[in-house]
Amino acid sequence: MLTGEVPNPRDPELVERLVLDLLDPELKGHALSELRKKREMFQDLALLLWNSFGTIASLLQEIVVVYPALSPPTLSLPASNRVCNVLALLQCVASHPETRSHFIEARIPLYMCAFLETDSKTKQFEYLRLTSLGVIGALVKADDPKVINFLLENEFVPLCLHNMTIGSELSKTVATFITEKIVVDDAGLSYICANADRFYTVGAALATMVTSPVDQLSKRLLKHIIHCYLRMADNPRGFAALQTCLPAKLKDGTFNSCLKDDPSGRHLLQQLLVKVTSGRKGGPAHNSVGRMSWG
Repeated sequence: MLTGEVPNPRDPELVERLVLDLLDPELKGHALSELRKKREMFQDLALLLWNSFGTIASLLQEIVVVYPALSPPTLSLPASNRVCNVLALLQCVASHPETRSHFIEARIPLYMCAFLETDSKTKQFEYLRLTSLGVIGALVKADDPKVINFLLENEFVPLCLHNMTIGSELSKTVATFITEKIVVDDAGLSYICANADRFYTVGAALATMVTSPVDQLSKRLLKHIIHCYLRMADNPRGFAALQTCLPAKLKDGTFNSCLKDDPSGRHLLQQLLVKVTSGRKGGPAHNSVGRMSWG
């Protein structure tokens, strides 16, 4: 490239060069930042990342190297930003239909568990958790039973519940969205309703958000919460439990003003209240699945 020549940000060759730069320790940080900025411009970036020699290993190395800074929490903001650049690229791989199954089969989401288990509320840790949740959120958007089974077998539900209780409003929203996607799946509903302890642990996380100050609960988050409860009522045991444990705030009109301009949200809440108070139980209980050590 000639000196002073401005590269075309949509040039595939530029992206290919940046991916190659991921293998050069001196160029890697810049390449991570640039690829994150350009990831929306190239639909096949996931294929390039996955199929180029050594790239995924190079990205995972960036994740593993910060583990010692998680406990005690000494992670710096620049280090957090760098890892979040990596996670954003992995989210591309998780989102792409041609790489998603490979991503799961390689068990790469397990590398994010350590981030999701942290509880420091500093900016660098919150950013790390949110970006990790983004990777899992990208996986569940596909509505693929294999993804749900993977998350159940590796106990990602407790990690989501943890983030629903300690995270920022945005982290809570993404974690609740993932939980919603899990419970909408038959295997996920069975898993959550398999025993009382597990059901009430999920219910307690949802209730904690519902009972927080109304101005801290966005419309989007509220709708995800309502949809979780609505789906849990489809299970006979879940239905019976919700007769007594559904938060009063969902029944006393507290959220009327929040949902006044949202017909779909009002409809969801009305559906939930009618279902729980009608005496009509949900469908047949499903057999539990996966590894059931949680709860």
